[in-house]
Amino acid sequence: MTRVLRPAVPAGTADPPPEAGASGPATAPEWVPTRALGRAVLLTGLLLILGVLLGRIDLVVLAVPFGLGTAYALRHRPSVAPGVQVDADDTHLVEGGPVAGTVAVDNPGEVDFDLVIVRTLVSPWLRIDRAGPDTGAGPDAGVDEALPAGGTDRPFVLATPAGSGSDLLLSGEALRWGRHPIGPAGVRAVACDGLVACRPVVSGARTVRVYPVTEPFEADEAMPRAAGLVGGHRSRRPGEGGELAGVRVFGPGDRLRRIDWRVSLRARQLHVAATLSDRDAEVVLLLDVLAEAGRSGGIAGSASVLDTTVRAAAAIGEHYLHRGDRVAMLEYGPSARRLRPATGRRQYLTLLEWLLDVQVEQSEYEPYDQVFGPHLLSSNALLVVLTPLVDPRSAEMLARLARSGRFVVAVDTLPAGVGPPSRGPWTPVAYGLWRLERENTIGQLRQHGVPVVAWAGAGSLDLVLRDVARMASAPRVGMR
Repeated sequence: MTRVLRPAVPAGTADPPPEAGASGPATAPEWVPTRALGRAVLLTGLLLILGVLLGRIDLVVLAVPFGLGTAYALRHRPSVAPGVQVDADDTHLVEGGPVAGTVAVDNPGEVDFDLVIVRTLVSPWLRIDRAGPDTGAGPDAGVDEALPAGGTDRPFVLATPAGSGSDLLLSGEALRWGRHPIGPAGVRAVACDGLVACRPVVSGARTVRVYPVTEPFEADEAMPRAAGLVGGHRSRRPGEGGELAGVRVFGPGDRLRRIDWRVSLRARQLHVAATLSDRDAEVVLLLDVLAEAGRSGGIAGSASVLDTTVRAAAAIGEHYLHRGDRVAMLEYGPSARRLRPATGRRQYLTLLEWLLDVQVEQSEYEPYDQVFGPHLLSSNALLVVLTPLVDPRSAEMLARLARSGRFVVAVDTLPAGVGPPSRGPWTPVAYGLWRLERENTIGQLRQHGVPVVAWAGAGSLDLVLRDVARMASAPRVGMR
């Protein structure tokens, strides 16, 4: 069955502010003579010297056109270097979507540039397929040159008259989530019929934000425990809500508007309709960034652990935020980045921005106390831990959370078929032993009450959340 993907970024978001440092330097480099000017001066001088020494007027006559042509070309020399700026539109840019960039070259002087040579760098995760000058005939009229992969490493030539500018349009596809630079771009202009050229002018880079593409995620099961009695989840606790739980005899404290008159007239005794309370929940998404495995191939290729983690976190966060729950984000790593719990559309946009900066950070120290400090997490929060279970500290962290009485769900983000590179005849044997040890660790976690489920998109957590909710509502045995 083919899985349908959809972008995680919502429609109607505000345009991002322009990034600072995207324009060229303020000081203009000086103009220097080219080899063509040196050859013209050398040839003119040699012909004049030979004509005078040998007394040949024909050599002098032959040197006159070169000298006059050089002087005529240099009658108007430029004094201002070209300006260059890199810009890109990253509004609603998602993996697999089109990306467009512009390298704008400006001629602020009064002398025409014969040609402007433009060269720019682009992130390997932004595949630029076509590039060309903007002719002004339409949005795609100037993009007329197809490029192979990595084709932006070649120079492009633009014509820039005095007091105007030219744009080099870049179009392609965003291959992977994250913050990817377009630029820096280098520009060198040639004037006076190719006799003078300015030194290279280098602009800053423009970073574009590419949001992850997520699979549609739905979790229909009730939350294990919630902090309030107002929210979007149906609970197992009777109260004021919209979910009908049954009909019972009228008692003290029942509201008159809850009376079921049909049943009351039939039974000749007042009955009221009982409902289940709607409760809100706090969901904490914990991202294990201690280890990375697999190779990222972009949206159309294989997924690494980090790719699966970010896309799954975006899908789960979107689902619970749209249901009115509070969602928080944590990193289990040395930096211990944290996103405070909140609700609404603003929290969803903040969550997407927060995910763009997720990266693997290895450390030899135990980050548990740094991440789970005192009074940082609610005791009623549902912890969804996205972990590949590669580092032994990840399993120890899950066991400690389970022993502390928290509701923990572990999502296995290790892609299927990921293995080490073959370095000898014993590599498959060692990898097989490691897989057996990992399966043993998963079994021990389940014995400690931590459900471990592999991420499979929509419906991945339904069965797990149902079991956790059932355990949370079950009576606990107390010791006398």
